[in-house]
Amino acid sequence: MTGQTKASDRVWSIGLARGKGYAFFLLACALLATACAKPAVHLAVPMDSLPPSMASQPGDRHVLTGEWDYEDGAVVRLTLDEQGNGHYGWKDGRFGTHTLIGHTWHGMWFQKANDRDGGFMVELSPDFSEGEGRWWYSRIGTDHAPTQKGGTFHLRKKTAFMNHSDTSPAP
Repeated sequence: MTGQTKASDRVWSIGLARGKGYAFFLLACALLATACAKPAVHLAVPMDSLPPSMASQPGDRHVLTGEWDYEDGAVVRLTLDEQGNGHYGWKDGRFGTHTLIGHTWHGMWFQKANDRDGGFMVELSPDFSEGEGRWWYSRIGTDHAPTQKGGTFHLRKKTAFMNHSDTSPAP
């Protein structure tokens, strides 16, 4: 190098020195423009490709087995099998479990007596003994896009109490 600079280099240096921050601004704009030029790609991931820790496994639903009190103004008893499917007395109702992933339970409900069905979602407690849920309509009669609102509910699992005849005698 001879210590001499080209005219274009001097113009660039003067522009940066006088710009006091404009160079950073231009650089940030260039980076943002590059990042935004390519749309984000969201891939649908089928449930059967999730790792075991995230997908509902056949043995997971056993925590739903038994009797539950469904509280939504009144209390209705749900009786569920080991897959989380079952029935309740109100309007000849049935519950069907779609997924139980972690503590989030998704499913469908059906009421034959008043020709309605819908979905539900419950966030269960860490010990699976109770949960807070919401329900919605999917169909009312022939209306497959009902605008009628659903609601919220609380579930509490009924515990089995042992009576004295079930206890083992003392040694």
